[in-house]
Amino acid sequence: MNSNRKIFIIGLPRTGTTSVCHAFLQLGFSCAHTAYTQKTFATAQVLADTPIFNDYQQLDKLYPNAKFIYLERASDKWLPSIRQLLQRMQVNLTRADGGFNPHIKRCYLNTFGDFTSNDLENDAYLQRCYEQHKDTAQQYFANRPADLLSIDIANANSFSLLCRFLQIQTALTQFEKMNIGGKVTAWNAIKHPLKIASTANGKIDKQLYPTA
Repeated sequence: MNSNRKIFIIGLPRTGTTSVCHAFLQLGFSCAHTAYTQKTFATAQVLADTPIFNDYQQLDKLYPNAKFIYLERASDKWLPSIRQLLQRMQVNLTRADGGFNPHIKRCYLNTFGDFTSNDLENDAYLQRCYEQHKDTAQQYFANRPADLLSIDIANANSFSLLCRFLQIQTALTQFEKMNIGGKVTAWNAIKHPLKIASTANGKIDKQLYPTA
């Protein structure tokens, strides 16, 4: 695997992004779980979550040799997990006077729509968001099987598929399951020299990507 090639994990939140990022650290890759500065994009080999799941097409153009990993998750597991996350985030996503940084707001609202509390209680609404995101990604990479791998980390062979896709030799055999039970803080607790900060001491860049 070319050490200069970017790997973008483009699955939606609550599909196992933290577990996959942790695995990449163990495999010797510098990794950022979320990226809000140009330095993060320049430094990390592997990037996931926000804004990657929303901006992957733009990133594909900026990094033409990149590889993309789409994470899938069974609906009976993903729906209650994403519902809980979005319920926690709703106020800070939708408020006009502050809240989350603009990259988080843009990506979540683009992917999940201008949702209401009633929408979050509706499995069909959330499932449509999932299916639309998945279908768009698969269509975008339809003629490029060498660039996109889709895996569900709940499947026993998913780790070996990832290693084969990226031509990685390792003694590791599986993903470590993290952020179980609705928790979303496991990444913060990880201490590793290859872990790349998402911000610059809490500050973000308003512009993440170079203009044409």
